[in-house]
Amino acid sequence: MFGKILGFDSSKIFLENTKGIADTNYVGYHVVFPEVDHKIVGEIVSINPQEITIYLIGEIINGVFTNGVLKKPSTNTQARIIFKSELECILGDQNYIDKSNILFGTSPIYKDYVITAKLNDFFANHFAIIGNTGSGKSCGLARIMQNIFYSSNSTLPKNAHFVLFDAYGEYYNTFNDMEKFQGLHFKKITTELNFGSAETLKYPAYFLDVDDLAILLGANDPEQLPVLKKAIELVKIFKSTDPNVEDYKNDIIARTCLDILSSGKTSTQIRDQLISLLTSYNTPSLNLDSTIHQPGYDRNIRQCLNIDDQGKINAITFVVDFFNRYVKVDIDSSEIDKNTTYSLTDLYYALEFALINEGVFTNEKSHDLNNTLKARLQTIINSEQNNYFTSGDDEYITKNQYIERFFSTTDGIEPVQLVDVNLSYIDDKFAKCLTKIYSKLFFEYTANVEARGKFSVHIILEEAHRYVQQDTDTDVIGYNIFDRITKEGRKYGTILGFITQRPSELSVTSLSQCSNFVVFRLFYPEDLKIVQGISSNVTTETIERIKTLHPGVGLVFGSAFKVPLLVTFPLPNPLPVSTSLDVTNLWYQ
Repeated sequence: MFGKILGFDSSKIFLENTKGIADTNYVGYHVVFPEVDHKIVGEIVSINPQEITIYLIGEIINGVFTNGVLKKPSTNTQARIIFKSELECILGDQNYIDKSNILFGTSPIYKDYVITAKLNDFFANHFAIIGNTGSGKSCGLARIMQNIFYSSNSTLPKNAHFVLFDAYGEYYNTFNDMEKFQGLHFKKITTELNFGSAETLKYPAYFLDVDDLAILLGANDPEQLPVLKKAIELVKIFKSTDPNVEDYKNDIIARTCLDILSSGKTSTQIRDQLISLLTSYNTPSLNLDSTIHQPGYDRNIRQCLNIDDQGKINAITFVVDFFNRYVKVDIDSSEIDKNTTYSLTDLYYALEFALINEGVFTNEKSHDLNNTLKARLQTIINSEQNNYFTSGDDEYITKNQYIERFFSTTDGIEPVQLVDVNLSYIDDKFAKCLTKIYSKLFFEYTANVEARGKFSVHIILEEAHRYVQQDTDTDVIGYNIFDRITKEGRKYGTILGFITQRPSELSVTSLSQCSNFVVFRLFYPEDLKIVQGISSNVTTETIERIKTLHPGVGLVFGSAFKVPLLVTFPLPNPLPVSTSLDVTNLWYQ
């Protein structure tokens, strides 16, 4: 079959076809050019009656395969089909039943050969699974995960922590069999508010920091961040039950009231703002009913704010003096216990106070900019989204405790290795916010574990192109959390897995940091262009093959694989709920 070398072109070699027929069954097979001290390996990419085209992929030296070819074969070297022992250097360990290996599937080229990879090489790095609808992405992911947890090994991955953000709820029953293995557990969290058999997603409102709120409220200007920061500081103080906090509350309220009094607004505006403020924010000693002593008689603050016939607040001097008595020159708030719970409603009132406290009413542009945040927060509070943020009456827990409970069974006794978060009951915009907030929570947790890498979290995002985008986050808060995790997360143990049908819509930074890829059938030219640009080993011929792959057959390549390989993924059992619509039975049943 293999005749003399006819010529070279970049990384390709053209051989004489001695059979004189185009036997395309050999396309995809590997070929070896034996040299004195090493073997050069290539892949057959095309055959015609006169010529066989081989793409050079690497070398085998002392039984070890290495990517890349330093020197092409000599013109008199006779090519041959690769031997079994040599093939194992490329396809991976055939004796894959080992905790250090993971089974992907079988080779569609070589019968009875499996494709495996070292567990560390794949899951210690970010990865992406790409393919059009119906190409096998969901089944491929399910099969890989089932291969991890349903292995016949005596050693089970009890310390694994996977979070699957499930866009359609299609994996909800895919991993129930994990419960059959002692020490393994599959947990379901749903965004359905009236779902009996699963835990409803709940995220404490007091976990939300400035960056989280900026994401949740759609902040689009860095100037909005100081007001959000002030609101968080204030809500912790106003909701605190610490007995030492009243002096500090009085100081804050008094200073804000004095700002209103000196704002230059009309008497009516000043009166209305003071009454509104002291109605919502007050203490036992400083409120609308607090007594102001005047010569001859006493009146409360509400009465002192009355406006006379000339449109003036006659008692304004007494009011100013009264508030000044509560302003403390030196006051230390560092000793106040701020570990308190609060709701989004509490946060709303604190934000309203912060707007006044920051003096935004004297700046129209600043007022309009920040008032948008208040309006958006009010919209969330008035919608079902408010139900996902636990109320201020709940027991205070730390973020570490929350994560420990997140990865534990309902009774808190056993560890949970895989958590499915069903996002199908909320809209994409809110789901995007939640995936960012949770990913940031997990990343910060792993980054602060005392022993680096002691606790790992694998975050898998279904329909990742909905969430991992070129957002304005970098312009507002200084970073995109997914980009940050792909760049920094690996060293701490936070790993991202992107499942997407549109890689061209993903953040370029995030996708570029992925080390491993599983690519199912793709058609769209922009997506194919991105796949080809990911690895120098992905040839034009390979891209053409991707267009015609059967469902369930994918191309795997990256740091876990010696060369790009085609893999047939066995169907998972049970299947995710992602099969195509059966129109015939639906219409004519």
